[in-house]
Amino acid sequence: MEATSVKANATFSGGVHPAGNKELTSHKATVTAAIPKRAIIPLSQHIGAPCKPAVVIGQEVKKGEKIGEAGGFVSAPVYASVSGKVVAIGNFPHTMGAELPAVVIESDGKDEWVAGLKETPDYNAVSPEDLRKMVGDAGIVGMGGATFPTHVKLTPPKEKPIDVVILNGAECEPYLTSDHRLMLEKPKEIVEGLRILMRILGVKKGYIGIEANKPDAIDSMQKAVAGSSDIAVVPAKVKYPQGAEKMLIKAAAGRTVPAGGLPMDVGVVVQNVGTAAAIYDAVRYGRPLVERYVTVTGRGVKEPKNFLARIGTPFSQLIEEAGGLTDDAAKVIAGGPMMGMSQHSLDVPVIKGTSGILVLPRAEVSTKPYGPCIRCARCIDACPMMLQPSLLGLFIEKGHYEDAKDYNLMDCFECGSCTFVCPANRPMVQWVKRAKRELAKKKN
Repeated sequence: MEATSVKANATFSGGVHPAGNKELTSHKATVTAAIPKRAIIPLSQHIGAPCKPAVVIGQEVKKGEKIGEAGGFVSAPVYASVSGKVVAIGNFPHTMGAELPAVVIESDGKDEWVAGLKETPDYNAVSPEDLRKMVGDAGIVGMGGATFPTHVKLTPPKEKPIDVVILNGAECEPYLTSDHRLMLEKPKEIVEGLRILMRILGVKKGYIGIEANKPDAIDSMQKAVAGSSDIAVVPAKVKYPQGAEKMLIKAAAGRTVPAGGLPMDVGVVVQNVGTAAAIYDAVRYGRPLVERYVTVTGRGVKEPKNFLARIGTPFSQLIEEAGGLTDDAAKVIAGGPMMGMSQHSLDVPVIKGTSGILVLPRAEVSTKPYGPCIRCARCIDACPMMLQPSLLGLFIEKGHYEDAKDYNLMDCFECGSCTFVCPANRPMVQWVKRAKRELAKKKN
């Protein structure tokens, strides 16, 4: 059964109501996944420049040792998630669908941390500049799936002053419960991470937005901020995509990000609750990002679970730890059904942005062909960005990418609401991705 909702009015216009399916794992405490025998750690786990290898084949490394050097300001270093020997550096399957550069470490089973990690118990006395550097050095990125390097978000231009930080605990994507469990199991760490974010940005007001179908998480976070006047928990209406940055800003702070704009244009920075917990670990204990919460779920696995898994753990291992595939398993998705990416191999590894692994049975996978647009306008009603998906789809289908751009194509964040409601089964999200790729080629 789904959790009982608390009353909430904070929301946005548009959106859809897909089945949640969160009851498969929402009540299950997180278990620590086994250390992978071979950790495949991609050098590109973030938006921006890929890392450059900082190790060589045959080198012995410890957990937390840097193995990938950031390739620029918009980049994030990568660290070993296990101790052992580097056995390969080359192209390996990646959740984005291509083979990308990665470092492969064969575990020695000792799981020893690298020497010299610096604990900072008095982190409240550390300057905002040094805190920002600690976040950047730890390789932290947006862990809700966007994977934008966090230190970049924490470096807004001077002409864009920030006065609000919002933590995203909405987790509106169906099936996924990793953020839900994190809010139940590590509420104090999340709040301390939020306070560090607020200190870095010089902000006096913080919000934690949580969809109202998680009353236990709302209660957990409210207890963690009890007595604080600078942080408020905002129960948000249950509607997809409530957890999208611009939608959450509207719900929690009542501000509207302008077309073509960014959250900083309205004085807001949004971070995922998992990112906040990782920031606390990095600042307080000196630990780089080497593990994360991952939900393995769907009716295509025998025992859906929530895991604390090392970066680089193969999907195949976590699926086996969740009881293995059912006989009718038909589709594996990195992430959720709305914004996740279908996978052609179980050899792909968990990366910093892997919030879940969804396995669908054959009965839940549609293979129907798409038809012509019937101009019903359901997609227009559903679009949270108030775009015209039907028109964008028609332009892109004919290869008129510049015309699509003129109709605010770049404001689409590919939530999939239009595809979800389309009676003609038109693949709008795939078309949008194609158009953005083609426009990027022309720009380069």
